[in-house]
Amino acid sequence: MPEETAPTKTTTRTESGAPSSLLGSLGCGCAALVIVLVLVVQLASGSWGATDLPRVAPKDMAGRALERSQEAYTTMGFQRTISPGVDHLGVSTQNTFSSSFCYDGGLLGLEDKTIDGAYRMSHNWALDHVPASQAVPGLRRLHQHLKDTGWKITSYRDGEKGDWDLFVQRDDGTERMSFTWFPDRQYFTGDATVPCAYDPAWKNGDVGPAGDNQKPPAFGPAQRNQDPPSSTASREQTGAELMDIDNSTEPPAHRRSAP
Repeated sequence: MPEETAPTKTTTRTESGAPSSLLGSLGCGCAALVIVLVLVVQLASGSWGATDLPRVAPKDMAGRALERSQEAYTTMGFQRTISPGVDHLGVSTQNTFSSSFCYDGGLLGLEDKTIDGAYRMSHNWALDHVPASQAVPGLRRLHQHLKDTGWKITSYRDGEKGDWDLFVQRDDGTERMSFTWFPDRQYFTGDATVPCAYDPAWKNGDVGPAGDNQKPPAFGPAQRNQDPPSSTASREQTGAELMDIDNSTEPPAHRRSAP
C-alpha cells in the first residue's frame, strides 16, 4: 500500500504589490521632478528679471535719488543748504552722486557678473554740527513717515547702545535708503539708492559704471511753490498804476480841484 503523504502548505507569492510599488516610485519621482522644474523656472525668471531693466538716462535716475533724499531731509526739519561736493569725507558736509554696477546671478543664481550698460544711482549727503535736539526727533519723525508711506523698515535703532540709524527699502530691495547720526561727532549722514537701469548712451568698450560723472545741484529742504497773484489782483494793480501815471502826467489845468 503506497504511503500517503500529507499535503504540504505552500505559499504562493502574488504580484499584486509590484504595481503599487512601481506607481509609488513613479509618483515620488514625478513629484521630485516637478519640484526641480519649479526651482529652475524661478531661478530662470529671477535671472531674466535681473537683466530686464528700463532704459533711463543717468541724469533722470540721479534726479529720482535726489528727490528721495530731499523728501527725507525736509521731513527731518533740516533748514541748511548743502553745496555740491565734499571737502573732508566723514567730517564736512557732503552732497554727491555715486554710481555702481548692477549684477546678474546667472540661471542658477550662482554667478556674479556685471550687466553691461546697467548702473545704479545713489545720492549721498551729510550734515555736520547736528545736535541731539535736531537729530533725535528728526530721525523719529522720519521713521514714522517712511513707515506710513509704504517703506519697509529693515533696521531701526533709537539710541540702543548709543546707536542712532534707520534703514529702509521697497520694491524687493531695489530701492533703499539709510540714515545714521553719530552723537559723538554731531554728524548726520543719509543716502538714497534707486533701482538699476540701462544707460541709453552706453557703448561697447565704455569703462566703469554708467552715470559716474553726474553732479548734483545745491541740496536743501524742499520749497513750496508760491501761488502767482490772481488775474483780478494783477488787473487792479495795473489799473492803479495806470491811474497814477495818468494823474502824474495830466496838465494842471485839467485836474479836478478839491471842493
